[in-house]
Parts: sequence; structure tokens; C-alpha cells
Amino acid sequence: MAAVFPRLSRQGLKATVRWLRSHRASPPAVCGVGCSLTSSALPGLVAHKQIRRVHGKRDEADPAGGAASRRLPFSTVSQQDLDFFNRLLPGRTITDPDLLESSNVDWLKSVRGSSEVLLRPESTEEVSQILRYCNERRLAVNPQGGNTGLVGGSVPVFDEIILSTALMNRVLSFDHVSGILTCQAGCVLENLSSYLEERDYIMPLDLGAKGSCHIGGNVATNAGGLRLLRYGSLRGTVLGLEVVLADGKILNCLATLRKDNTGYDLKQLFIGSEGTLGVITAVSILCPRKPRAVNVAFLGCSTFQQLLETFQRCRGMLGEILSAFEFLDSACMRLLEKHLKLVNPITESPFYIVIETAGSNAAHDEEKLHSFLEEVMESSLVTDGTVATEEAKIKALWALRERVTEALTHDGYTYKYDISLPVEKIYQLVTDMREHLGDRAKNVVGYGHVGDGNLHLNITSPAKDPALLAAIEPYVYEWTAACRGSISAEHGLGLKKKNYIHFSKAPEAVALMGDIKSMLDPRGILNPYKTLPDSLH
Repeated sequence: MAAVFPRLSRQGLKATVRWLRSHRASPPAVCGVGCSLTSSALPGLVAHKQIRRVHGKRDEADPAGGAASRRLPFSTVSQQDLDFFNRLLPGRTITDPDLLESSNVDWLKSVRGSSEVLLRPESTEEVSQILRYCNERRLAVNPQGGNTGLVGGSVPVFDEIILSTALMNRVLSFDHVSGILTCQAGCVLENLSSYLEERDYIMPLDLGAKGSCHIGGNVATNAGGLRLLRYGSLRGTVLGLEVVLADGKILNCLATLRKDNTGYDLKQLFIGSEGTLGVITAVSILCPRKPRAVNVAFLGCSTFQQLLETFQRCRGMLGEILSAFEFLDSACMRLLEKHLKLVNPITESPFYIVIETAGSNAAHDEEKLHSFLEEVMESSLVTDGTVATEEAKIKALWALRERVTEALTHDGYTYKYDISLPVEKIYQLVTDMREHLGDRAKNVVGYGHVGDGNLHLNITSPAKDPALLAAIEPYVYEWTAACRGSISAEHGLGLKKKNYIHFSKAPEAVALMGDIKSMLDPRGILNPYKTLPDSLH
């Protein structure tokens, strides 16, 4: 690997111009200064087969450690219901248990439902007819995109009907002048990226799960990802939505205007609502031009404070070309090396940074990057590094950040926390959690988006461990609340985190969310048991 990536060093710093051109500890009860954890600080394939009667039964691997409440009084699927669905979706009403298996289990294999029906509509009108029927019959519905969620929001809890958007995968239009893309909700993010790159544009978001996740699911969870620092959140880039409400009404807010100040911005209700207020069927999104020059630097730092100072210098010196600033700790690197056999391209360091620049002028970008690298090396903020400008090498460096989640799946049972904090405090939570848990955890690792103040805290154990979970929660939420952070930065609340919403939202705000849910879905059929706390059901 050392021969593949050019290395940075103080002795050879002046050579950076050549390679750029040729390659084109606080105690566990405290969260940093002024964040003591005190109580006062916390606020169809077998259409007519007799379907299995497992309604209301739970799998032995009870999802989310008992986060699911009792089954609500929804109807169960009858043969008459199956007949209706088969007439509406011939060949696309799935009842074969083997074919349902993957849709009943989340990506982490930590949440398992017992749905007996999977519906695969191809159009908004079909979704409308499905929801109208289910609402009349009071059949619970679990909307599902790529099923890559990490909080149990994309799979059934009991026997909810799974409504998959996988066949709703058409690009409806693309404006080459404005860069506005309109597509169905089931389009896979990576496929949209490929479509746009052929037209000299890119998607404004990029995720490690891009090969599987759907744009509708991205919007429904308000996914952040690796490009948020440069292009902002989906609340800004999504211009319009088409949504089917619980009673089957089609809400057409599929605007392609960047400015529209007529009344309430209704689309914002559905962005981040996790399928509990309506089913997103189409999206219009503003896409930036494809950058002509992309560079990725992979750097090592001795301390997190030096990493933060590097971030400050980076923002000031790279400015408009900075598109990503990510970090991972040495524990993450060890997991990448051990489980995925990836190779660390630089000297071992306590912390690693992935910096991406994207611009329109290669020479200009290279000059700015060289000046930045020279300064952080000479000031000893960075101990070692390498830079890539070729696509294959860029992908190899990004893999060291994007595949951490995959590496964690090989390390045992993983407890995952998606926390938003003031930037200067994001790693203190990792340090405090290690001290708090001691040897009860196998690994405690931290990585995430420095530019957004978004930490991904992951804790592994050899197997599911209720005692370990009791030590982690609610400690992690109390710590976050004391620092005025958010318990969910970009993953959503889903099934696993819903009952902890009060650590981030005032009671009045939670109550208003319940009122909105009751107004738009009075029978509660859309993705029940998710997002809102049990106390509101």
C-alpha cells in the first residue's frame, strides 16, 4: 500500500507539489467542561397459499431488547385481503415465507418481524389503492425502501404488511440546466449517482449504504452522509415530494422550484418522519455539477485536539473546495485491518482524518491543498498522510471510512449510537464511555462527520448482553442531553430510540408531534411502534 499512495513527511514536504501534479481524559460523570451529569442537567408468489398464523407472536431474538410494545389492535390479514392485493398487484403480492425472510429482518439482524405479506407496487396510484384499503380495514403497513436503516425503523415489529418501493425505480425527469432530478422513491442512490455522473452532475448526498439504500428512504429518515458539509441536508436540497397519506390521498407537492413561499412548506413534515405520516413515492432534488477535480487526503493526528485544530485550518484554507472532513479512531482502524484485511496506508496514529476537496480547477485546488498540507505538517498538527487524485485510489482511501460499519458487524453484537454534539465534545463521549464500561465491552469505537458534529459511537460485545445495554442506556442519552446534543443526528429514532426522544425534545414538542400523527394518520396504520414514544399510542 505504501507504494500505491504517495506519503507526506516533513523531510519530503516540498515534493507534495510534484506528486499532486504527477497524479493529477475526563471522569465518566463529566462530558467536558460544564457538562456535569446531574439530575438537574437532564431534562405473490404463493397467492392462495394458507398463510401462517403467527400474528402477535415474537421472535426469540426480540427486537431491540424489548423496545417493542405490545401489538396494537390492528386487523390481521385474511384470505379476502390477499384476494384484493392479488387483483391489484398480480405476481407482486408475496406470501412465501422464504421470500419474506430478508424483508422481515433489519440489516444489523437485530430486529425481526413476522409479516406474512410483502406488496411491491410500481406506481403511486397502486400505493394509493393499497393504503386506502388498509386504512379501511385497519391493517398496519410498514413502508420499506432498501432496508439499510440502523434503528429498526424499516422492518415490521409484529405482522405489519410490508409495502416495498423497490419496483418504483424510474427517473421521471432531469433538467440539464437547473440540475433538478425528479424520480420515484425506490431509485437506489448509487444508480442515481451513476445516472447523474453521465450527465456531468452528482447527487448532493453520499452514504456508505449507497449501493442498497433508496432515495425515498433517505428522505424519510433525513439521511446526512458524507457530503453534508458541502451541500447541506436534504431539508435544503429536496425541492418537492409526492406522498400518499394513510387514507390513500395523493399529496402532490412535487415542485421543481427553488423558491416557493406560498403557504406552509408541507414537504418538511415528511422529511425525517420515517414513514409514520405518509409514504413518499417521488422526490425532486437539486443536484450540483460534477466537480472537475477531486482530491482525497488521509491524515494521521496524535490527539483529538490536534484533529480539531486541523479542521479549523482546513475550513479556513480550503474554503469553497472542501467537501468532506471525516474521522475515525485507531480502534476503528484495527477492526478494518482485522476483519476486512484493509491496509493502513500511513503510520499508525490515534486518530485518522479523511479530507475530500472538489472543485472546477485542478491547478487551483492542488495549490490550496498543498498549502494546507504544508502548514499542518510543519505545525505538527498532522504526523503523517497520503493523497489520492485517481478514482481507484480515492475509493480505496474512502473505504477506510465507509466500511467501518461493515467491520463492526464482524466484531460481535453491536450497540450503535448516532449522536450530534458540539464539535469540540464529540470524542469526549467515546473516552467517557470507555471509562464507564471498563472491561464489560469488547470494543468502544468512534468515527463520524466532524464538519457536522456527528459522532457514531459503537460498542461491541461477544453476544447480546442485557447487562451491558443497561450500563450504556440511559447513560449515553443523559450524557448527550447534558451537553445539549441530539440522540439521533441522522439515523432517526425508529423502534430502538423512540422512547428516548425526551432527551432531545421538550414534552410540548413531542405532544405536538403526536397531534400531527393523529391528524394525518388517525387510525395509526403507518409504520406503527416507530419514532414516537409508547406513551403517545
